[in-house]
Amino acid sequence: MAILELKKVKKTFGSGHKQVDALKETNFTADIGELIAVIGPSGSGKSTFLTIAGGLQNPTSGDIFINEQNLSDFNEKKRSKIRLKEIGFILQASNLVPFLTVDNQMKLLDNVKKDNMSKAELEKLYDDLGIRDLRKKYPADLSGGERQRVAIAKALYSKPSILLADEPTASLDSDRAYEVMELLRKETKSNKTTTIVVTHDVRLIEYCDKVYKMTDGVLKLEEKQAVLEKKSS
Repeated sequence: MAILELKKVKKTFGSGHKQVDALKETNFTADIGELIAVIGPSGSGKSTFLTIAGGLQNPTSGDIFINEQNLSDFNEKKRSKIRLKEIGFILQASNLVPFLTVDNQMKLLDNVKKDNMSKAELEKLYDDLGIRDLRKKYPADLSGGERQRVAIAKALYSKPSILLADEPTASLDSDRAYEVMELLRKETKSNKTTTIVVTHDVRLIEYCDKVYKMTDGVLKLEEKQAVLEKKSS
């Protein structure tokens, strides 16, 4: 069952001879429980696709459906409520609140959204991400990789229907990156979340159900095995 659909979505910046089609006309469907990778070079339109899919920016044309709700039908206040209820974001910048400890980053979410993880589930998540000992620390006291793992915990804590991750393992070493991808896969399947991961690291696609490639604003479904074989050759 589809939880996210893009129908004839396009994003254009500028006008006239300076017009750039960051995302050419795109049709895309993600089903419940899928873990999808979007690969491609820098500047190809991957991040634009992700932010449009999550309702963070509006398309120039086309429609975005989340749980069969067309975001084009709503004002910004209504779209914000849908984002809060349905979508979790893991961005390249960890976007942690600088004056809150790790524990309080999670408690802040409790003030704006219900049905988050239980205390026991959060404790297990801390253990899975190796951040239990960091819970009383502030973002400034953490390394880049630690901040990213806290950001991942924060996104998963809210139990989103859709999880959108922009280079979630970029600041992690290889072993930790694989652990995080395994965790994302497990959470996707057990919670029936739909996860879309934008990444440069082709090694991570073995954890994914589908692989798309973005080239010059064009999104195309790829054969996963062919991509893996090309990587290993």
